[in-house]
Amino acid sequence: MRKILTKLRSRMAVNIICAIILLLAVFGVIVSAIGYVSFTNSFKQEYSTSTYHMADTAAMRVNGDHLAAYLDGEEEEEYLQTKEYLDAYCKKMSVSLIYVILVDTSDYGRFVSVFNPVDNTVDNSEYVEWELGHKRDTTNEEYRQKYRALYEKKALYETVYRTNPTDGQHPHITTMVPVTDSAGDVAAILCVQRPVRELDEARDAYLLHIAISTFLLAVAVTVSIALYIRKQVVIPVKKASDEAARFARENTKGEELGAISKFEEISNLASSIDTMETDMVQYMENLTALAAEKERIGTELALATRIQLGMLPNIFPPFPERHEFSLYASMDPAKEVGGDFYDFFLIDDNHLCLVMADVSGKGVPAALFMMASKIILQSCAMLGRSAAEILTKTNEAICSNNQQEMFVTVWLGILEISTGKLTAANAGHEYPALKRADGRFELIKGRHGLVIGGMEGMQYKDYELQLEPGAKLFLYTDGVPEATDAEGKMFGTERMLGILNTESDAAPEKILRNMRAAVDGFVKDAEQFDDLTMLCIEYRGQAGGIDHAE
Repeated sequence: MRKILTKLRSRMAVNIICAIILLLAVFGVIVSAIGYVSFTNSFKQEYSTSTYHMADTAAMRVNGDHLAAYLDGEEEEEYLQTKEYLDAYCKKMSVSLIYVILVDTSDYGRFVSVFNPVDNTVDNSEYVEWELGHKRDTTNEEYRQKYRALYEKKALYETVYRTNPTDGQHPHITTMVPVTDSAGDVAAILCVQRPVRELDEARDAYLLHIAISTFLLAVAVTVSIALYIRKQVVIPVKKASDEAARFARENTKGEELGAISKFEEISNLASSIDTMETDMVQYMENLTALAAEKERIGTELALATRIQLGMLPNIFPPFPERHEFSLYASMDPAKEVGGDFYDFFLIDDNHLCLVMADVSGKGVPAALFMMASKIILQSCAMLGRSAAEILTKTNEAICSNNQQEMFVTVWLGILEISTGKLTAANAGHEYPALKRADGRFELIKGRHGLVIGGMEGMQYKDYELQLEPGAKLFLYTDGVPEATDAEGKMFGTERMLGILNTESDAAPEKILRNMRAAVDGFVKDAEQFDDLTMLCIEYRGQAGGIDHAE
């Protein structure tokens, strides 16, 4: 037996097979570890971002000025309405908990509960809803630090990850956002706890897939090499060397070397060179075909980009005969096609409709949903409805057949050209920036409604702005304030307002070009994460002819 083992260890085939099996096993372990970490981080980031948007939308419905009144038993009707909305929102978004708390800012070690919807059906949990005024100590130092960061406005939102809890709870994340009062101060914190059981399920399936694939690959490679070596013999070294040099020089398949020696090693080497030549020729042919296919796909995506951009108004000035206003808009997708869109069109001779929207997701699915949303919005607007009615009808149309559960944030305004009165409604979109005739750009924080496609039966509210001659309105998607540099820092709303006010008297086109240059200078070589869409309109009034400082 010892002689047999010694002989097997000395054979080239056995050593090659064992080395390949070992390398495949090591490779499988490395790929699994890297994939496990990358998958977990990507999953956590995606859940954190999406849960932030859920929490931010819910926080918009909480009146930060009345929290103390709720605890004192006042404003009972408003409290019950808000509680009913948060209860429904908790179930709609499939989250375990939504709670609004007033934190003791002396040391952030205690808090008082104001709202606490619970949905135990989401994750088979056993949470008990806190009553109004329930007091509790802060869970731990991590929570205290995150509360402090939100109250001191050092963070837009914070997330606590509990993917491997040791207290009997199911894996979950808790995302926190500030609830502000009318003065813009942080009055409370709204927290959304969302289960992440999909993380373990997806990771287990991933690891099982890697293990099975590695095992099957090892078996296939081992069997193939064993059969190959058993049937073949090594060819003469000199002829093999000459043929290899010729092929490297000419890149064309030569005459088969075949079994030209009685020695197994030499014949096997000859067969390997024949196989190498065949595979290399095939590889080069495949490479040529792949290059052609890649070029075809690139052409089709370029065509899709042109089609999408063609759906957006892109001729400026768009209404050269109208001197009462001037506008300019742009859309730069993060991928070949994007989910953002803008629109503007005359409903009649005295009413101009302005639209800025951002579809969930990116790429081709978002582009298709964007086209459908744009058509529905314009169709509803041409019926002569108010801004809120247009969003309400659009939401009904999209929710009626939204099997993919996509949604779109929309800001829509209707400008009465003769008077400068702008009636607007907001479905979960970014706040517009307004420069009055004799002032600076500032955010107009009207109340948000829920995103279009998020929930059936939503009713949106109008609000009005009065544009005097010389006023400007800047609309944008979150790709502007959330543009991120290589260190993960965001461009931010404050920096955006600063750029707008640098040349606030410039023409709309110049304002947009300044903003794009500022964003590019901020992110530098970092990859564009989101679509970048902007629109600026200047109201000139009936007289028209406003001069600009270029």
